[in-house]
Amino acid sequence: MKSREAAELLGADAVQMSQIESGVAGVSAERVRRLAAHYACTDDALVEALIAMATDRTRGWWEEYRGVLPPVFLDVAEVEHHATFLREVVITHVPGLLQTADYAHAVYTYMVPDLTENELTSRVEHRMRRRAVIEGDNPTPYETLIHEFALRIRVADRQTSRMQLRQILDEIEQSHVTVRVIPTDQDGFAGADASMMHMGGPLPRLDTVLRDFPTGTLLIDAERELKKLRTLFLKTKRMSLEPAASRDFIHRMTKEL
Repeated sequence: MKSREAAELLGADAVQMSQIESGVAGVSAERVRRLAAHYACTDDALVEALIAMATDRTRGWWEEYRGVLPPVFLDVAEVEHHATFLREVVITHVPGLLQTADYAHAVYTYMVPDLTENELTSRVEHRMRRRAVIEGDNPTPYETLIHEFALRIRVADRQTSRMQLRQILDEIEQSHVTVRVIPTDQDGFAGADASMMHMGGPLPRLDTVLRDFPTGTLLIDAERELKKLRTLFLKTKRMSLEPAASRDFIHRMTKEL
């Protein structure tokens, strides 16, 4: 159905319809139901989930950074806040949700060397506040697969690395946090580009996957791509150690430092 045709069914014009589709303008529960009917969508669970998303007016802590940080920082924090689960694969750095302030500071300083002190402080502070999803009163189940390389590389100094590993061990003590290590001597692992953050929606088809590339950050929600990335996560998980073995592995690394 063309945008103009859908707009006519809503009693709107093509510009308003375009703004609704692009997320510039809000949409009411009634209009979501009317659109679903016109589009022949009979999945009631999906329609109700979309209505809940469309009518949610949460203004979370991330709004404090609007105009201060790039929009993707706010988008990621908001999707994490609403996620039903979080599953992550990291190869080169410790996961953002598990990073210490010193570790995050070192990463941002190296990756974006022209940041001003205020910009750097805002990025580190934002990253620390994101941890609320796994440390708050109603924490989100979180599972991460971390390659040994990410644990061993020193983004700063020995002390920073030691404190970072201890931070991970502390987080593992929470029942909703699962950490699995992919050892460097694991045969058959060719997933150097498997890094992702899979954020569960109210229904599987409303999941979102975040992937970072040299050219920028991409948020993926196309059903076909989600299916591929779910398979990639499970394949990578089979290459990792069990949680208890992973904890012991990290503990040994800490002692080595």
